[in-house]
Amino acid sequence: MGADTKMGRSEVSGRLSVATTVEGGGFQAPQIPESAPFTPEQRAWLNGFLAGCFSTGATVHSEPETGSLSSVAPVTILYGTQTGGAKMLARQTGKKLKSIGFVPEVIDIGELKTGRLAEASNVLLLTSTYGEGDPPDTVKDFHAWLHSDKAPRLDHINFSVLALGDTNYEAFCKCGKDFDLRFEELGARRIYDRIDCDVDYEEPYEQWIGGVIPALEALSGSETDLTHLIGNGRGKPEEMEAEPKYSKHTPFPAKLLRNLNLNLEGSGKETRHVELSLQDSGLEYEVGDALGVFPTNCPLLVEDLLRAMNFDGEETVRIHTGDDTTLRAALIRNYEIRLITRPVLQRLAPLINDPEINRLLNPDARKAFNEFVYGRELIDLMLQFPGCISNPLDLLGVLKKMAPRLYSISSSPKAHPGEVHLTVAAVRYRSHERNRNGVASTYLAERVGDQPVPVFVHKNPNFGLPEDPNADLIMVGPGTGIAPFRAFMEERVSMGASGRSWLFFGDQHERTDFLYREEILQWKESGALNELDTAFSRDFEMKIYVQHRMKQRSQELYQWLERGAFFYVCGDASRMAKDVDQALHEIVGEEGGMNEQQAADYVKTLKKQKRYQRDVY
Repeated sequence: MGADTKMGRSEVSGRLSVATTVEGGGFQAPQIPESAPFTPEQRAWLNGFLAGCFSTGATVHSEPETGSLSSVAPVTILYGTQTGGAKMLARQTGKKLKSIGFVPEVIDIGELKTGRLAEASNVLLLTSTYGEGDPPDTVKDFHAWLHSDKAPRLDHINFSVLALGDTNYEAFCKCGKDFDLRFEELGARRIYDRIDCDVDYEEPYEQWIGGVIPALEALSGSETDLTHLIGNGRGKPEEMEAEPKYSKHTPFPAKLLRNLNLNLEGSGKETRHVELSLQDSGLEYEVGDALGVFPTNCPLLVEDLLRAMNFDGEETVRIHTGDDTTLRAALIRNYEIRLITRPVLQRLAPLINDPEINRLLNPDARKAFNEFVYGRELIDLMLQFPGCISNPLDLLGVLKKMAPRLYSISSSPKAHPGEVHLTVAAVRYRSHERNRNGVASTYLAERVGDQPVPVFVHKNPNFGLPEDPNADLIMVGPGTGIAPFRAFMEERVSMGASGRSWLFFGDQHERTDFLYREEILQWKESGALNELDTAFSRDFEMKIYVQHRMKQRSQELYQWLERGAFFYVCGDASRMAKDVDQALHEIVGEEGGMNEQQAADYVKTLKKQKRYQRDVY
C-alpha cells in the first residue's frame, strides 16, 4: 500500500522546517521542491538527508523521555579503526554535530578509560572489523572488557552504531554488531538502528548520520538547522575540511613509471615492484600509509561471463553513477564480477531458484556455504545455472560496485619525491578446472599498459614511524609484508635517524624470492640496518618462518623491547600475524620470567604505548 506524503516549507530565522504527514502505514521520504531556494547540489544533499530520516530500513527511536538533554547536548563519539576509515568518519561526525550546536567529543576506543562510560549520556560508536570478525587491534581490550562480567550497566546511555566491514568476509561487520547487541544487553537505549557499511561506505554513512541527528535533536528538544548543514553548497558543514582535488571520489590518474618482477627465474611467485608518478597531483603521503587503486576486470573473464549469459556486451545499461554505457564496459570497469559473497548469492538465489542454493543461505549452513564458494566465482554459477539471468539490469542488480584495493606504500616521499611505489604479489591459481586471477594484482602486473592508474592516498594513523628518530625498530615483514619496511628504511636513511633497526624477512627460496635483496644488504653493510634475520621456508627440510627466527633470538629481541623498541608486523593476518603474535607473547614470558597473564599484560602495554603496530590483511 502506498503512502501519501505532503510537505510544506516555511522560513523562520534561516531555518527550513519540513512538515510531513504519512497515510497508509508506511514511510516515504519527503522531497525538497524545485522552487525551494537551494542549488541542485544543496537540494540533492537535503533529499539524501531526509531519506535517512525517513528510511524504512532503519527505525528512529526518538520519543523524548524523562530527563531529556538540554539544547546544548554532549555527544561522545567513539571510534575503532585498523586503517583509518572509522577515524575519518568519526571526526566528520563530530564536525557535523558541532556545526548544529552539539558538544561532541571524538575518542579513540583504544585510549578510552572505561570509567568514562559512566559520564556519557549520548554515545555514537563507529568501528571497523578486520580479518575473520576480529576487532581492530586498539579495540580488543575494550571489546573483551565490555563483554565480560566487569562491564557496568549502561541504562543512562542513548546510543547508535555505525559498523564498517567488507562483504567479501563471512563475518561482515561483526565487531559493530557485537557492540550494538552488547550495549543493548547492558541497558543502553538505541536511538537509531545500526547501519552496516561495506567497503564503499559513503551512502550508508549519510543514511546513518541523517537518522542520528534528528534522534539526538528530539532528545535535546531542538531542531536541526538544515541550511547550516549545507552552508558551503556541497552538502557539508562550513567547518568540514575541504576535500582535496584528488581523493577516493576523484582518483588521480597516475602514470606508470616502472613495473618489474622482483622474483628471479625459477620462482613459483610473481611479485611486482610498481612505481607511479604523483607529479602535479597534490597528493601527499607518509610512510605507513596505503595507496588506493581502482582496478579493472580482466576482459577475457568478462567475455566468458557474457557468453555464459548469452549477452553480446553491447547492450546499453545505466550504472550506479547514473551514466549510460555498454554492458561490456560496465563489467570491465564498474562492478565486481569474481567473488561469490553471501549478499551476492542472496540476490542471485531468487533468479536461480534452486533448493540447494537456498539451503546454503540458511544461517546454520555456514560451513557448507564456505565450502561451496571456496575457489568458485560468478562465472561458475552462470555456467551451472544457464539462463538464470536473462536481463542485463538483473545482472547489475546482483553485483557489487567495484571497490578500490589498498596497498601498503613501499617508498619514502623523501627518497622518491613525486613518486609512490607498491609491492604487489600477482595472484594466479587454478580451481574447479578454471584458471583464476586476482583482479587488482594482475591489473597492475599485466593490464595497465600506457593507461593511467586511478589512485588516492589512504591515511593509516595506526601504523607509522615513531616521532623520535632515536627510537629502535623491530620490523617483521615476510613476502609483500616487506613493503612498508622498505619505506621505513628509506625514510630513516633520508633523515639520518640514529635509532637502531632490525628486520625479519622471509619467503620461499633465498635465491629467487629475496625481495629487494640488493637494497636490504646495502642497508646492512652501511649500518642503517643493524640486524637482519631471514627465513626462507622451502630451503630447509623443515620449514622455517619468521616467528622461528624470532624465537631463536629471543633474548636480544626482549632486550630491545625493554630499551623502548617499537615492534611492527606487516603481512598475512590469518596465519603469519597470529603466529608472530604468539611468538612475541612466548618470548616476553620466557625472557621476562612472566606467567601467561603477565606476558599478555606486557604486550597490551606495548599496544597502548603504540609500540606494537600491525598492518595486516
